[in-house]
Amino acid sequence: MNFWQSKKLPEMTAEEWEALCDGCGQCCLHKLEDEDTGQVALTSIACDLLNIKTCRCRRYGERSQLVPECLVLQQHDFAEYGRWLPKTCAYRLLGEGKDLPEWHPLVSGTTESVKAAGMRVSGYALKASRIKRSEDYEDYIIEWLD
Repeated sequence: MNFWQSKKLPEMTAEEWEALCDGCGQCCLHKLEDEDTGQVALTSIACDLLNIKTCRCRRYGERSQLVPECLVLQQHDFAEYGRWLPKTCAYRLLGEGKDLPEWHPLVSGTTESVKAAGMRVSGYALKASRIKRSEDYEDYIIEWLD
């Protein structure tokens, strides 16, 4: 049995925890919360620290100091931030008692499966610094990911 099937999130080692990341980059997209419903929507606007080509943070170890609103995932207190994660995120899926998708690298055995499944943000994400402050982030909501 694989570690993600036999352990709960708080029981995982740091290496196992990091291995859950599929490298899609969706968690680095700006999110908007509907004040009335509490529903969270992803936009196509990415954090400036995200390398859009590789879908990895350029300053991973320093991200919370450089971007105070960056959500640093911890193995505990998952209920606090789970709804802010993309619906396909391994941390969210496992936290909700669901399985990893077949395209997840831990299941498929290759990181290329994330790209082949169309889950990487590299094809549509825009750097936040390229968006004019006067533009409405709501215009960048990506509903098709749901």
